[in-house]
Amino acid sequence: MAELKYKRVLLKLSGEALGGTSGFGIDVDEAEAIATRIKEVYDLGVDVAVVIGAGNLWRGKQGLERGMDRSTADYMGMLATVMNAMALMDSLERIGVVTRVMSAIEMRAIAEPYIRRRALRHLEKRRVVILGAGTGNPFFSTDTAAALRATEVEAQVVIKATKVDGVYDSDPKKNPDAKKFDSLTYIDVLNRRLEVMDNTAITLCMDNKIPILVVNLWDKQSLTRALYGEAVGTLVTE
Repeated sequence: MAELKYKRVLLKLSGEALGGTSGFGIDVDEAEAIATRIKEVYDLGVDVAVVIGAGNLWRGKQGLERGMDRSTADYMGMLATVMNAMALMDSLERIGVVTRVMSAIEMRAIAEPYIRRRALRHLEKRRVVILGAGTGNPFFSTDTAAALRATEVEAQVVIKATKVDGVYDSDPKKNPDAKKFDSLTYIDVLNRRLEVMDNTAITLCMDNKIPILVVNLWDKQSLTRALYGEAVGTLVTE
């Protein structure tokens, strides 16, 4: 049997992934579908940490357009990520995957405070760790939180889960001639302004030599194939 290329991964999910067809709210069916994908990875013996966004519950941009304070909007988004983390935790535990939610903002009644050494211990004990509340600071996206946490938990790759099969030079839904990239360098992503992750996240991954793999989470085979090193999606490296 082929050997796994990655044995510890950080999975970055958008909040919209939990929103179903509307992209808003928490769709239990979608949460269960994502949990099933994660379990397939977990069952291979891979350590899995997860960072999830909040776009299905709160879009800070809307608040900013109305004059809301940026810090307030960002903190609201951080709280929303914990709600998503709890929904995903419930779906995972109902299919037999032991899961811990850790929050960068203390809320001890519902989540453990994020402590790096404790997160590492959970992973060593074969628990899926969902890392909520972003970095715990305003002005940083959940993309940046994913890159930071990947570095801290010693993940070998950041897997950016999307609904397309990689990175394109334009929107493939709008442009049938859009070109898909099989691989890119960090500098390519920055120079071309490709919307893989935000610039801070890309730079953090580049500085710490953590590859970013963009795959379609909803393709049942792509994630598993990627973990074995097959050419799936788009790989961003040095």
